[in-house]
Parts: sequence; structure tokens; C-alpha cells
Amino acid sequence: MKKWKKKFIKFMLKKKILTFGNYILKSNRKSPYFFNMSLFSSGKDLYTLGKFYARALINLNLNFDILFGVAYKGIPILISTVIALKKKYNINVRYAFNRKEIKKYGEKGQIVGNKIYGKIIIIDDIITAGTAIENTIKILQKNKKIQISNILLALDRKEFGKKKSFAKNEIEKKYSCKISSIININDIITYLKKKKIMKKELKILTKHKKKYIT
Repeated sequence: MKKWKKKFIKFMLKKKILTFGNYILKSNRKSPYFFNMSLFSSGKDLYTLGKFYARALINLNLNFDILFGVAYKGIPILISTVIALKKKYNINVRYAFNRKEIKKYGEKGQIVGNKIYGKIIIIDDIITAGTAIENTIKILQKNKKIQISNILLALDRKEFGKKKSFAKNEIEKKYSCKISSIININDIITYLKKKKIMKKELKILTKHKKKYIT
């Protein structure tokens, strides 16, 4: 695992974005861990987060026109990422994000920011069953002139989707796009093993992996 990815896991643990317990996910599955990006609440932390996303985009070396954030959690991630790209790499990118409710007054519409065109990279926090990402893709595909080239996430839980296969693989095949992530659950397990920390949580994660994770 690359050094900057290890730093990302350490950062997630330090800020208690990654926590362990008994959780019910949006997909209605039980989970022994939870990844809650909404806990970021300071400019410093958001900028640090943005630098990790920016680093991931640089490593992917993708050609794109617009970065798109998924309402609601994806919006601050998106903004911190475009700022980090400009400040750290001097790359100025255009961005947009969606409203969950269509605005019926003023400029109206569901999209905020730059006009959607060309190659799009979607920015979000996590994938479990893939439901939220599918909803966003459907919004974007109303514009026939765009191409969703990649979806960048912080964490891929690497769990089965609606069928007995990766949720990630199901979406990639259905919508002809690529899903990338800064880390996945196997990276977290490897990190805890090598650091020899949180042995109880590691045991629980390993058990969960056998049930839901390929």
C-alpha cells in the first residue's frame, strides 16, 4: 500500500470518520464499521481531505472536463478537492453539483455550478450497494452530450451489490464507467494488521468480510 494511502487511513481513524460498532446502513445491511464523512467540520480538515482526493485524481491521470459532487456529502468533498487541485497542483478545474430537490424559482433546475458537458468525474464518499451513485448517474445521463468517465470515492466497501457480485462491478458494467477509490476495506484490514492495533476491531472486520465482501 502506498504511503499516502496509509496516511489517509490514519487521518480517518484520528478524526473518527472511521468508527466501529453496530450500524444499519442505507442499504439496510448491518455493518461493524461506519465511514461518516459528514463529521468533517473545519476548514483545515476539509482541505486535508481535499488534498487526498486531489492526489488520487493526479495518480489516476484522467482527462476530464467537469468534477461533479453528489448531494449532500459529496458537495464539500468536491469543493475541497477543486481548491486543493488549484493550490497544490495549480490545476484549475470546473465543477458542478446537484440539488436533491429541483429548484422551481429563480434560475430553477437541479444542477448548480458549471454547465454540464464533456467528460465527467463524479466525486462522492463511499459505495456499498451503489444505490446513491446510480441515482446520480441517472440525473447526469439526462444530458446526452456527457460521458461519465470515472467515479472517485474515499472508500470502496467491496461488498456485494444487488446480485452476488461487486456493487462496483455491477455499476461499471451497467453504465460503462470506471469506479476508483482512495482506499478499500482490504486496505484498512491490512493497515490494522501491520500496525498491530485495534485487534478486536480487526477480528470483527475479518468476520464481516467473509459474509459480505468478495
